[in-house]
Amino acid sequence: MGGNINKAAEIIHAGGVVVFPAKCLYGLAADALNPDAVERVFSIKQRPTNNPLLVLIDDIIQLNSLLKPISEKQLISKQALSLIDKFWPGNITLVFNASPTLPKALTAGTGKIGVRIPGHPVARALVKAVGKPITGTSANISGQAGCKEISTLDPEILSKVDMVLDAGTLKGGIGSTVVDFTCNPIKILRQGEIASREILKYSLFDND
Repeated sequence: MGGNINKAAEIIHAGGVVVFPAKCLYGLAADALNPDAVERVFSIKQRPTNNPLLVLIDDIIQLNSLLKPISEKQLISKQALSLIDKFWPGNITLVFNASPTLPKALTAGTGKIGVRIPGHPVARALVKAVGKPITGTSANISGQAGCKEISTLDPEILSKVDMVLDAGTLKGGIGSTVVDFTCNPIKILRQGEIASREILKYSLFDND
């Protein structure tokens, strides 16, 4: 798989789009910092332009290129760091105020960006090989069900992507819990694999 991952990374660097295995479902990976590549993802998915894309990173240092700091000396809150330490990689997506330098399509004009370190080893290896944030949206036409195996991938999507990383059948399921850190107190936007009580248990700090 290593050679395929390197090839996929080259494609992403060139502005291409790759189907890859996230933890639960297959996703569409493109260079999250490339406006043209981001717009290709929207086009392939037929995704409404007011619906922002999730971003995957390999290391929290990559948050520096994605987020608007909460203060001159602090990028994110202690509360967010607590959840990152406990639940990354995988299982939880954190929403932050986005850097104004990001492609406008990526945030869909919301000023916010959802970020996660992926749990699936192939996804993690891919974002590491790319060396920068990638999109992590599901590989389906908007409004339709995601796919946990390549054989069920929509032929229309298959015809428009540049490569497929097939890791077999994924587990499916409800995906990551999404927590919004742009408000105080924080807000759980989607209940996923991590229960609300677990989020509250490890959210021990004020946002300040």
